[in-house]
Amino acid sequence: MTIRENTQQIERLVLGPYAALSQNSRGRSRPEQEDDLRTCYQRDRDRIIHCKAFRRLKQKTQVFLSPEGDHYRTRLTHTLEVAQIARTIARALRLNEDLTEAIALGHDLGHTPFGHAGERALNKLCPGGFSHYRQSLRVVDTLEKNGAGLNLSWEVRNGIITHTKGAWARTMEGKTVRVSDHIAFLNHDIEDAISAGVLDAGALPGEAVAVLGKSKSARITTMITDLVAHSGNGTMQFSPEVEAAYTTLKDFMYSTVYVDKNAKREEKKVDGLVAALYEHLSSDPALMPNLYMQVAYSEGVDRAVADYISGMSDEFATRLFEELFVPQKWHIV
Repeated sequence: MTIRENTQQIERLVLGPYAALSQNSRGRSRPEQEDDLRTCYQRDRDRIIHCKAFRRLKQKTQVFLSPEGDHYRTRLTHTLEVAQIARTIARALRLNEDLTEAIALGHDLGHTPFGHAGERALNKLCPGGFSHYRQSLRVVDTLEKNGAGLNLSWEVRNGIITHTKGAWARTMEGKTVRVSDHIAFLNHDIEDAISAGVLDAGALPGEAVAVLGKSKSARITTMITDLVAHSGNGTMQFSPEVEAAYTTLKDFMYSTVYVDKNAKREEKKVDGLVAALYEHLSSDPALMPNLYMQVAYSEGVDRAVADYISGMSDEFATRLFEELFVPQKWHIV
């Protein structure tokens, strides 16, 4: 018996009836020989961690554009927090932690530079629109490994494409990541907003705080504990009381912090920057790396430009804009 087969035996003995067993995976688009050490979901997790798109997350905006300070979230730290919360829930519900972690680590690989401001800007420009969750699937299917893709298992891909809205994932592990994403971003956005001086902790809705807790840690603990207590039999849900408190807190954030003029004043510039890059690259596709030139040839220039821009970090997009549109100093020898 290989180590992988031993792990699969442990899964059969330990995991709950609604967990996705690795031995029952629907497989990959391109069949591969099984690994002696790792299950298919463990291999997917490793492929995601080692891919280029994952590394670029460290310089992509979560909420606040280019914040001054080392402790604000980036898209990478958000991803890690989602993975931690999701694994805690998965373990408590006896779900497959490896599958849960793989989905969590890959869920935002297609996110644009400059956070949701960049996503909105690209959505206006791209024929057919743009959404980061669809792009995340495209990254792992088509763009990574110089166009070969990561060839992930069906269950990981399904969890990635359904992590934001629309149809629920077909696995409990995918549903876990979706809820964990909401738990994570709501609570760490509150903490970042307080650190930035955009939000006074005392302004949080009292009825929500009374149910969920005053601190980030208390709120996350309350939400996870409640979710575990009220989920099962293929469903993932809060109690009515916690669901109402969560909704109140989320609505408060969307009506205050996420539209705060001081926090969002720079986002207007994102529209201009992304539009300028999109127009310039569309008119001169040869400026893009070879991979995107191949995409332009096979799927059209608009598709290639969207792929290229969405993959940029904040810093790279800004630097490219400066190179293309800001006069450079002369270096006299």
